[in-house]
Amino acid sequence: MRLAEKRERRINWLYDSKKQLVTFPKDVLTQVGYALSEAQMGRKADYSKPMTGLGAGVFEIVTDHDGDTYRSVYAVKLREDIYVLHSFQKRSTIGIKTPKPDLELIKTRLRKIKQELAEAKKEKRKKK
Repeated sequence: MRLAEKRERRINWLYDSKKQLVTFPKDVLTQVGYALSEAQMGRKADYSKPMTGLGAGVFEIVTDHDGDTYRSVYAVKLREDIYVLHSFQKRSTIGIKTPKPDLELIKTRLRKIKQELAEAKKEKRKKK
């Protein structure tokens, strides 16, 4: 397949990830939108980084605005689509680590979507 023929990947917004994102400042929305559009085309924005401890294919978009930090976490290695797992404003003023409650939420959502996709795949095989 030539590069020009590459299909743009669909974005799936899980749970309240989009609802949270639209509350962010406009500049942050623009940056997150750009990073996700890059992911749709198989590329990675400079401010998207792999999220450690969650396995390959999970990325975090980190943007700053007026002294605040905003993050959106997405997974790219789940079938053909992109799954936005969580969007949040980092409240902690100390360190760059993802706060534990947000990290646990991301892990739970990732585990759930993997289970749902595996079950859907099993059901599809049964119907054949």
